[in-house]
Amino acid sequence: MDSSLAQITDRVRAAAADRAPLRLRGSGSKDFYGESLQGELLELGSLCGISSYEPTELVVTVRAGTPLAELETALAEKGQCLAFEPPRFVIGATCGGMVAAGLSGPARASAGAVRDYVLGVTLLNGRGELLTFGGQVIKNVAGYDVSRLMVGALGTLGVLTEISLKILPAVVAEATLMASGVTQQAALDLLNRWGGLPLPLNASCWVRDDSLSPARDCLFVRLRGAVAAVEAACPRLLADLRSLGAEASRMDRAQAGADWDACRDQTLPFFQAPAPDLGLWRLSLPQSTPALDLPYAQLIEWHGAQRWLWAPLAAQAPLRQAAASVGGTATLFRAPQLASTPAIDRFSPLSAPLAQIHRRLKAEFDPAGIFNRGRMYTDL
Repeated sequence: MDSSLAQITDRVRAAAADRAPLRLRGSGSKDFYGESLQGELLELGSLCGISSYEPTELVVTVRAGTPLAELETALAEKGQCLAFEPPRFVIGATCGGMVAAGLSGPARASAGAVRDYVLGVTLLNGRGELLTFGGQVIKNVAGYDVSRLMVGALGTLGVLTEISLKILPAVVAEATLMASGVTQQAALDLLNRWGGLPLPLNASCWVRDDSLSPARDCLFVRLRGAVAAVEAACPRLLADLRSLGAEASRMDRAQAGADWDACRDQTLPFFQAPAPDLGLWRLSLPQSTPALDLPYAQLIEWHGAQRWLWAPLAAQAPLRQAAASVGGTATLFRAPQLASTPAIDRFSPLSAPLAQIHRRLKAEFDPAGIFNRGRMYTDL
């Protein structure tokens, strides 16, 4: 055990003995996400570096404090990537935070989520014990998949120290199509129809573009795959878009790449709060859900499965009701700037059985309740 890990282990054991809460932090890039931040700060940035990388085996193992940018640079040098495009939000985002937050980028609908790529983890539990789960191959999992349980747990179950990830080769060909004048429902209908066809559809984004004069509804579609597949699909999709009366064209790849990065990291104009009393809500819905009758501008990703909108805290009941009515959930992703304390639960309330499972897991991994207390749910 190196000195950095030894110091963190000592801090965890001392906190457990005193039942004193610890606030786990890699770079702080996702401090806005989740409920309250409680406890003495435990910095994890010293746990950095790529432990092992086998390009031919499509697997990499990194320490949790490793900057995500460092990992992606190393992968790019070998023509490989993290296919789920994890959001970075700010410079310095870490691999541990990527797993703890469990957030995926524009390619989620086609490439899968973070948890689909986690092969194994090493973590410190609330007793200060160093535990390893999973490994470096997919079939190494027997019984309960604890490694993937850590994805999206927001550090409430343990201190991630090392992570093994499945990686994929970078795409051979890519094209982005842009169409203006496509209504939300027309875009959703088209995406669902395309989803049932053998097309290299990788990502989509529908939004009302206020930079156009006049402002127009726009659909962006990204194709990725073999050169022949992408080139064959482009004219077919452009024809479908133009049949709706839309102005459709193929974007310059460099510009499109910058726009998809901005979507991934939420630096598009849409993600700038239109008013300080509005919060950014994330609706997670079945992909085939039609347009919802909501009085708020939206940005729609994942072919309809992820929908963003700005709304006041007072809108929580109708938003959660609308999401629940189609089998989805509504999360307050970013709280209003003027909200000094959360007035509502950030995440949709758990059912009684799920809440009981959460409590039992928390009691097993963190019996003293020291890790990120109240970060996911105020009573956990």
